[in-house]
Amino acid sequence: MDENYSTIKSWAEDDRPREKMLLKGKSALSDAELIAILIGSGSKNVTAVDLAMQILKESNDNINELSRLTIKDLMKFKGIGEAKAITIAAALELGRRRREEEAYNKKKITSSKDAFDVFQPMLADASYEEFWILLLNKANKILSKHPISYGGITGTVVDPVKIFKIAIENNAVGIILCHNHPSGNVKPSDSDTKLTHKMRDSGKIIDVSILDHIIIGENNYFSFADEGLI
Repeated sequence: MDENYSTIKSWAEDDRPREKMLLKGKSALSDAELIAILIGSGSKNVTAVDLAMQILKESNDNINELSRLTIKDLMKFKGIGEAKAITIAAALELGRRRREEEAYNKKKITSSKDAFDVFQPMLADASYEEFWILLLNKANKILSKHPISYGGITGTVVDPVKIFKIAIENNAVGIILCHNHPSGNVKPSDSDTKLTHKMRDSGKIIDVSILDHIIIGENNYFSFADEGLI
């Protein structure tokens, strides 16, 4: 065995992830240490922390990118079996749901950032393009959110009639359009702009306002309203 290798149990207590959390609190742990706790144990020559660091490195040290990995992707790492892969995926999903719930519970939308906060947990780590709408009442309070379509890596098909039908059925007076760009580039395409303007003009006829169209990247977004394009 490599003389430089040592198990977590042989480390100083401060350096063991579980003990460190107990002594210093969860905020004191690095992403790798938190993942190591989920993993529990490493392989023969690699500690759980080292294994966690390998997984993070493959995800560019980015939790959102890590969230995109499937169970099978995680199992490609030596030392990660099905049970450990499921544990990691479940923890990441809980984190995503917490962010989504916190944003949704704000209820009132006062800026593009509020809308981004609602959709970012759902769409930032999606591998394919998805189109959603957020329905608002006269006070800009959230009534509900609805998926409209799911597409490929480069686009999705959107039916304006379907959107306005859902809005009318839910007594909405305002709609925020939202979709993601899996590439991370949030610059709107020509089709994004044409759809936004078509929706805006159609909404005026039936007195349902298109308040914004948000394009979600990873940790950034583009707002048609902020840019004066709606």
